[in-house]
Amino acid sequence: MTEPTPAEKSRDRVFLVVVDETQELKVALRYACIRARKTGGRVALLAVVEPADAQDWMGVNELMREEARMAAEQALQKLAADVQKTSNAMPILVIREGNRRDELLKLIEEEPSMSILVLGAATGAKGPGPLVSALTTKFVGKLRIPITLVPGNLSLEEIDTIA
Repeated sequence: MTEPTPAEKSRDRVFLVVVDETQELKVALRYACIRARKTGGRVALLAVVEPADAQDWMGVNELMREEARMAAEQALQKLAADVQKTSNAMPILVIREGNRRDELLKLIEEEPSMSILVLGAATGAKGPGPLVSALTTKFVGKLRIPITLVPGNLSLEEIDTIA
């Protein structure tokens, strides 16, 4: 068996972005798309549906869960079109249910194709955000891939320049 060429290796590079409601998603996604385009890689989008708290009302809980899943699917589909346009490749779409941090760590562990985690970091007084804080301190030892942190205050033009 022959060693893969650099071009073949770069095709295997997957830039994983966690989809959430933060402003930082925009910069993380742009950075991942530009890097994927420049290196011949792909972008993976992870949406995590967090469990509802209405466990006493099973019917209500199930309805809330289904609505959250549909909203996640719609968000991913909307982002997928932009990702394909910017990165020149269809993204990998992943929806998980559970705790965002835990499901992210499981996905990275289970999927050897995930190569680089790209996160947007908040730049306000409250810190970079709970996921960034957790993954760069207590849970950094659970990662098998590097993290790229993109400051949330960068403009899209600045991202295009540095990516």
